[in-house]
Amino acid sequence: MAIERTLSIIKPDATKRNLNGRIVTMLEAASLRIVAQKRIHLTMAQAGVFYAVHKARPFYDELCEFMSSGPIVVQVLEAEDAIAKNRAVMGATNPDQAAPGTIRKAFALSIGENSVHGSDGADTAAAEIGYFFAGLELVG
Repeated sequence: MAIERTLSIIKPDATKRNLNGRIVTMLEAASLRIVAQKRIHLTMAQAGVFYAVHKARPFYDELCEFMSSGPIVVQVLEAEDAIAKNRAVMGATNPDQAAPGTIRKAFALSIGENSVHGSDGADTAAAEIGYFFAGLELVG
């Protein structure tokens, strides 16, 4: 199996509650290696560009407001099958349906404030990583 990279975001609800370290610990315990990481605060416009794929959906404005409501931690994770590993450790979007031991089961406040984001496929991961990181920032 080939080494993959995926984008991971620790969302404002989690950074506000100072959960960064606990979430990173769970990611690393799942054999995901952080090859880039930074703390940023998105503007509404930046969140809108990042989530443009959801523009026609009814939750788009609320999502952009939430993602620009406080600092986030963006990071690039690397491993064999990194996308699937990250999605498994994140858990289901709805924390009530998330498996025990997942980030969302442990920390999500609701479906909207679900603590983390992860790329859903290889093409998405490449685009999302490129949105937040320049090539020189990826230090495998």
